Amino acid sequence: MAGHSKWANIKHRKGAQDAKRGKVFGKIIREITVAARLGGGDQETNPRLRTVLIKAKSNNMPNDTIDRAIARGTGSDDSVQYEEKVFEAYGPEGVAFVIETLTDNINRTVSEVRHAINKHGGNLGTDGSVLWMFRRQGVISLSAEGIEEEELMETALEAGASDIEQDGAYFVVFTDPGAFSDVNDALEQQYTLEESDVKLIPENHIRLTSDEAIEKVFTFRDALEDLDDVQAVHGNFDLP
Repeated sequence: MAGHSKWANIKHRKGAQDAKRGKVFGKIIREITVAARLGGGDQETNPRLRTVLIKAKSNNMPNDTIDRAIARGTGSDDSVQYEEKVFEAYGPEGVAFVIETLTDNINRTVSEVRHAINKHGGNLGTDGSVLWMFRRQGVISLSAEGIEEEELMETALEAGASDIEQDGAYFVVFTDPGAFSDVNDALEQQYTLEESDVKLIPENHIRLTSDEAIEKVFTFRDALEDLDDVQAVHGNFDLP
């Protein structure tokens, strides 16, 4: 296991999410509702719902909020139908981005995403132009303070983790999507987890070497994340 600075932005991400908790909750509620509508309200038989509920718990979402979202998804009200749409783009410094959306109005979403990309120095790509640079993985982060590396590695690998890395004050555990919930459950029994989610992880990274470059890329990413229909933004940048 080697240390990698590409996960140093965990702290930046956590601070940004804390500042936008209301908007984050809204996005997760939408994910829960759609997952429950498509696969039912039982997480034991609905892997997609199970994955979203782990994310909700990682963001400290109250149980009653989760229950209402599931009930909305399994209820008879189908007046609002959501559609999944993935955008691929290049942002400042040549960074590749994948933008995942969930929308009830695809024309509105296309317009808003295109506007944000163009406004902040990016270009909207064609289907397949960027997505091949990423692979979907479960990502579980936890503070390294007081944790024995070998013990963590043994627990994670036995549960089905594919890799473990350390970046300064954090351990990051990677899993295949199918093993994500099992690994998360095993780690949760022994450790306090900082963040758990299934993400698109870049195969290679573009290192941002100046404060100006970092600011441009973060502004681009944040502008997209601020859009109500955007569920997640993935970029292949690395911090020094």
